[in-house]
Amino acid sequence: MKDILQELERRRDEARLGGGQRRIDAQHARGKLTARERIELLLDEGSFEEFDMFVAHRSTDFGMEAERPYGDGVVTGWGTINGRMVYVFSQDFTVFGGSLSETHAQKICKIMDMAVQNGAPVIGLNDSGGARIQEGVASLAGYADVFQRNIMASGVVPQISVIMGPCAGGAVYSPAMTDFIFMVKDTSYMFVTGPDVVKTVTNEVVTAEQLGGASTHTRKSSVADGAFEDDVETLSEIRRLFDFLPLNNRDGVPVRPFFDDPARIDESLDTLIPDNPNQPYDMKELIVKVADEGDFYEIQKDFAGNIITGFIRLEGRTIGVVANQPMVLAGCLDIDSSRKAARFVRFCDSFEIPILTFVDVPGFLPGTSQEYGGVIKHGAKLLFAYGEATVPKVTVITRKAYGGAYDVMASKHLRGDFNYAWPTAEIAVMGAKGAVEILYRSELNDPDKIAARTKDYEDRFANPFVAAEKGFIDEVIQPRSTRRRVARSFAALRGKKLSNPWKKHDNIPL
Repeated sequence: MKDILQELERRRDEARLGGGQRRIDAQHARGKLTARERIELLLDEGSFEEFDMFVAHRSTDFGMEAERPYGDGVVTGWGTINGRMVYVFSQDFTVFGGSLSETHAQKICKIMDMAVQNGAPVIGLNDSGGARIQEGVASLAGYADVFQRNIMASGVVPQISVIMGPCAGGAVYSPAMTDFIFMVKDTSYMFVTGPDVVKTVTNEVVTAEQLGGASTHTRKSSVADGAFEDDVETLSEIRRLFDFLPLNNRDGVPVRPFFDDPARIDESLDTLIPDNPNQPYDMKELIVKVADEGDFYEIQKDFAGNIITGFIRLEGRTIGVVANQPMVLAGCLDIDSSRKAARFVRFCDSFEIPILTFVDVPGFLPGTSQEYGGVIKHGAKLLFAYGEATVPKVTVITRKAYGGAYDVMASKHLRGDFNYAWPTAEIAVMGAKGAVEILYRSELNDPDKIAARTKDYEDRFANPFVAAEKGFIDEVIQPRSTRRRVARSFAALRGKKLSNPWKKHDNIPL
């Protein structure tokens, strides 16, 4: 018996070494942790239960039968983050560069199937050179099997991808179908075709970092939701995000103890809106002052800064926040901000996370580049996302809400549950200057008359009371009481039941 136990430990030690000490040292030299070190940091201490530690590949081509390391380049299993269950796979770059083989894919598929079956999120730590060339089409089939699992799990359990090294070719499409993608600055990159292929085909000379590094995907492409300095910070931030997320689409948002009075009054909000209607202010200040303990986890911070998305807690419960940001493009909606917010709203609705919307939007961004880029269809994505969402929706209009953008931003007409406005809100078809130029075109040559008309229009419409008279605004509230009002609204909506007509699925304007 003792010999058998020693043999088990010997094999376990061999499996834990992955591709061997030399390759582990090389991984550390690049500033990267190993697959197992990452899991240890991500999960609660001692909670990891590993599956398939001794699985080895079955390939016999190109001399592969001579090297069959245990685990086959990926560590899989389950554990807990702050006591809540999660499934994890972590690709091991020390084994064949983390390349995906038939058995490597089967290990990933196995834990994804279990995650859906048992209702727990999946976190993938990606660090792979791509498909294992020696296995040919079998590795491509493995990718497709993983893709199919991503699709089936979408909207059932949260899926988080962490890019912690290379992720190229077909490998990028699995993360692309997950709910969140995070990258590590300087050591991770994603692209469909690498710099060498790009140079051969298009004659463009580009580095891996320029083509698919963290800066590219967080600022330009919007493929990634965030990037962090190193492996340790990244895994710490993933733990923080995980705390906001439900385990699955039936579980409801997590509830945790809170030490912040829901009825807290913040008098500084009474002076947040500047006297000059064209002067910007920071909407994040409002979000932080409304949140429990000022805790706000922002998603896609570096992309489309004219709209803010992220998570807060109210009375210990997760709330998704969407807010126009007057500091960037005056808070206008455009192609990028519409896509960003629409995807976030749909995620929240998938997992029964209530949505809080702060509105200060002068309209859609004008211009040929927007029209040629399809702002009509992209703007419709956000409209569609809000309109189909059945979760509790609370909206607060702080200043401008003009034109179609007023409708789009979770208005009462898109089944908003509680729609509030501050006294500083201006709800109208357009701003006073533009409206007067259309309504009184014949008087444009008389500056005094136009000035009087403009003031008259402002007095009539540059306030929330016309909308309130029609019932489109439920209440005009004092800015200082925003947290109390919003917290009470979401508390009142905890029993909300709303369903859409039966359909196989909708046809959102993609």
